Amino acid sequence: MKWNNFNIEWNSEITNETEKVALAKKVAGKVKDGDVIGFGSGSTSFLAVKEIAKRIKADKLNVIAIPTSYEIKLLCESLGIPTASIMEFKPDWSFDGTDEYNDQNWLIKGRGAAMFKEKLNIVNSKKVYILADNSKHVKRLGQKFKIPIECFPDAIKYVVQELEQLGANECVLRTGKGKDGPVMTENNNVILDAKFTNIDKDLEKNIKLIPGVIESGLFIGYDNIEILK
Repeated sequence: MKWNNFNIEWNSEITNETEKVALAKKVAGKVKDGDVIGFGSGSTSFLAVKEIAKRIKADKLNVIAIPTSYEIKLLCESLGIPTASIMEFKPDWSFDGTDEYNDQNWLIKGRGAAMFKEKLNIVNSKKVYILADNSKHVKRLGQKFKIPIECFPDAIKYVVQELEQLGANECVLRTGKGKDGPVMTENNNVILDAKFTNIDKDLEKNIKLIPGVIESGLFIGYDNIEILK
């Protein structure tokens, strides 16, 4: 016997919703029958999943989604979109949102703490569409947001020390609203939000080299990324 589906809704107000819905419709228009697609996380991706579900139903498309968070996986399940893992399929293409992007298509993302799986989808896709409304563009990366860094819990002190050596002005352990203790990722790690005034082309690599760092929310020099705006 199948479970009854239940509705999944975004848990807060969606800013710039009109722009984000337009972007969601644009990326839904790129879906083809037989596609394996990496589904990103965040409010824009949430809207995109809904628009893709409408396309699948209207055009009777066969599509497999590789979701980057439990929330997006549950949304796919509730909308009848089959899901798989990156271990089963390599995505033909992916889409995702962003917190910031600059003129070089460098990104900061990860406010939803899913940047590890988001990066797996991005590096395994020939093409990645980043859905970015006008508020996401910055002249200098790091202008509005800190860099989220997924960290093994026992390594926090060492990682903070090394981030400061790389130039971090501030490192904050992320905690959730109405929650005691730190935010835990789906991989049972913690998030450090690190403020950098200067972000150069080597920073993503240098952060990743720190023992205890699982992944960062920096995306620098990915030539498969196209900003959809």
